[in-house]
Amino acid sequence: MSITLADLQKKKANREKVCMVTAYDYTMAKLCSEAGADMLLVGDSLGMVMLGYKDTVSVTMQDMIHHSRAVARGADRPFVLTDMPFMSVRTGRRDALVNAGRLMAEGRANGVKIEGGAELAPVIGEMVRAGIPVMGHLGLTPQSVNALGGYRVQARALEAAKKLLEDAVALDEAGAFGIVLECLPDRLATLVSKNVRGITIGIGAGAGCDGQVLVLQDLLGMYSDLSPKFVRQFAQAGTCIREGVASYCEAVRGSTFPDAAHSFAMDDAVYDALAAKWG
Repeated sequence: MSITLADLQKKKANREKVCMVTAYDYTMAKLCSEAGADMLLVGDSLGMVMLGYKDTVSVTMQDMIHHSRAVARGADRPFVLTDMPFMSVRTGRRDALVNAGRLMAEGRANGVKIEGGAELAPVIGEMVRAGIPVMGHLGLTPQSVNALGGYRVQARALEAAKKLLEDAVALDEAGAFGIVLECLPDRLATLVSKNVRGITIGIGAGAGCDGQVLVLQDLLGMYSDLSPKFVRQFAQAGTCIREGVASYCEAVRGSTFPDAAHSFAMDDAVYDALAAKWG
């Protein structure tokens, strides 16, 4: 059975944690689904971990649709949430609705995620009324990293913390089913979680959120360009992959692969007839 919005809300009511990870392709989506993830986020972080950009700003709608569609094929159980990329929301309500609709129809997402505060509440309201599930994103919003002055903890000062709480309530009242809280003081994130009806998903925001998300390549030890404090590596897949590829290269160069067990035979008579002319 696929995870629904009702299932996610029930988890919050029962104080059961929601497990979200990013995924960008069919194979990883299928593995994460089999591992028991509740939600898969097709994050615009794919720009960095999959496409090699320095940030998320260069990611396009077509990038998001392409990767979302691949993830949806492998996600038998999880709720698939896809990021609205940079400037896909802020050029007008019609553009925002059309772009979100494309992620749902073409990208096969179950919902979309939008970075921004109370100023986006009217747009979120229209999306929700149009049947598009929306999750907000507050705190460190990577699409605004240039304006925020880099990757650092947000809302530590009183006025900034008040503003974040007000933004969270505004998104919640507009109909957002949840909010990602990134790089916030843990007690502030706990306060947000207590004051909104939707689920909160933390990343660098402490254990008081209703769930957690990490970039898959981070938690598997596959991506080393950035090493945020909030990341814990739960496996060393990067080391395993490097060692596996190195062993393959060694076997090819040493002519030990492929061997007879990994090759296909030909009937001697057929070969002899060919070799008489071509051998």
